[in-house]
Amino acid sequence: MAWNSFATPLIGKAVRAASRLAHGGGSAFPGKIVERIDPQFLSRTLAQLPLGVVLVSGTNGKTTTTRMVASMLQSLGLKVFTNPTGSNFTRGVVSSLLAEVSLSGKLDADIAVLELDEAYAVHFVKQVPPDYCLLLNVMRDQLDRFGEIDNTARLLSKAAEATTGTVVLNREDPRIARLADVAHTEDGVEVRYFGLDESLRGFFPSDDDMSTTVDAEAHDSAEHGGNIGDTADAVAAAAPATSQPQDGPDALPADVTLRAVGDHRATFAIDGETYETAVKLEGVYNLYNAAAALAVVRAVAADAQAMFLPFEDALADSVDADGADTGTETDGNGSHDAIDQAAADEILRAAGVSPRMIAFAHATTQAMIDTAGEVTPAFGRGEVITVNGTPVELLLVKNPMGFRLSLASFKPEGCDTMICINDEYADGRDMSWLWDVDFTSLRGTGVKAVSGVRAWDMALRLEYDQVPVESVSTDLEESVVNFVNANSGTPKHIYCTYTAMLKTRAALAKIADVADAGVGK
Repeated sequence: MAWNSFATPLIGKAVRAASRLAHGGGSAFPGKIVERIDPQFLSRTLAQLPLGVVLVSGTNGKTTTTRMVASMLQSLGLKVFTNPTGSNFTRGVVSSLLAEVSLSGKLDADIAVLELDEAYAVHFVKQVPPDYCLLLNVMRDQLDRFGEIDNTARLLSKAAEATTGTVVLNREDPRIARLADVAHTEDGVEVRYFGLDESLRGFFPSDDDMSTTVDAEAHDSAEHGGNIGDTADAVAAAAPATSQPQDGPDALPADVTLRAVGDHRATFAIDGETYETAVKLEGVYNLYNAAAALAVVRAVAADAQAMFLPFEDALADSVDADGADTGTETDGNGSHDAIDQAAADEILRAAGVSPRMIAFAHATTQAMIDTAGEVTPAFGRGEVITVNGTPVELLLVKNPMGFRLSLASFKPEGCDTMICINDEYADGRDMSWLWDVDFTSLRGTGVKAVSGVRAWDMALRLEYDQVPVESVSTDLEESVVNFVNANSGTPKHIYCTYTAMLKTRAALAKIADVADAGVGK
């Protein structure tokens, strides 16, 4: 422990307050300062949590799935610490902690649910081995940072290897499913899977299953002498159904299986039973994220049952024994029950067990399903902002699979579409992945506006898919304002990379009510 650790919360809070004043929002800068002056602050603070740490990582869906897990655990009665803004580097987690700890360094929470960037998860687990690790998928993303896709899988393997309790893996992603091999099962680490019904696997192809639109159409044109503009159906036919061996994933028993999807509805198979629920999240891909969230919540609940229900049984025996010894009885007003409950709560507090932990240990599968149905979108992930009575939906895209699934989930008919592409560090400098996205679904409606640093690259990509574009501008703020104010009353879809999404929200905040995401402007 650093000699000045007693002052860390005060120093960190002061830096955080100054940063918010200077930048108009949260920042990872306070975390960077605290990491420098007190390197053990992160591990020391998170070690206080009785239920430990849940780490969520992967290429697609980290922020939404982290939000789902945290929201479900909170709805089931726990106090949860999380990093809700998508600041998923270790310094971002430290900055979030500074907002929650007391000046004495106390963190009032039962469990932490943390989203970690694929690369920074490696640094995190060296300081804090997670109790639970949820790994979602591996896709080509930020090639300039991560390199080849197998390197991303190797980074995630470090998180699985460091986990001390339960590793939850995507059964349908072969690179993720193989990480069961590095989990320390010989030391009692459990491996669980979430998966898809066979009928849904075509909706969620792995990275290996995807072929580029241009290549598929060129192949069809060469084979059949057809016009490149008439081959949308051929593109779908050319794409492989799935690279998953049919006897492979089926050999892995999924703790939670997504059985069916509908309009804001999902059906799950759990323990041989079928559960259906309405959901508030947008996009079919988020229904699969819900299966992942349910799997890790079930793992936490199973451990809570083993940890805390014995306390309840012991207390019941103690109260029965005390009553028998003293001969006391409950009066008509139930005063004896009140005294017994107060004594029981005191015993629990002395053991470091809160009544809410025991209540959580009693959570049923149906209760978990119900809480999943109440989760709302994370900022920029299907978030709807109303501008002068017109709904504007923000859709984060940052790799081929994410963009493809968003386009499939949000039909362009009856809406105006805008695409904003930046190439700042948080987006990844390499935008070549745009050529692996099929934009043919936008041919009929066209795109009203394209903006961002890489606006002209995006416009060129759309040209190759014969998608009409009305306007192209690198001035993102002006373009966003013009786009949302045009065609009043027509719903709007804005697809944007991470930094473009932040700038889009900032532009909208000047003309509409936009919630503070705490990540600056």
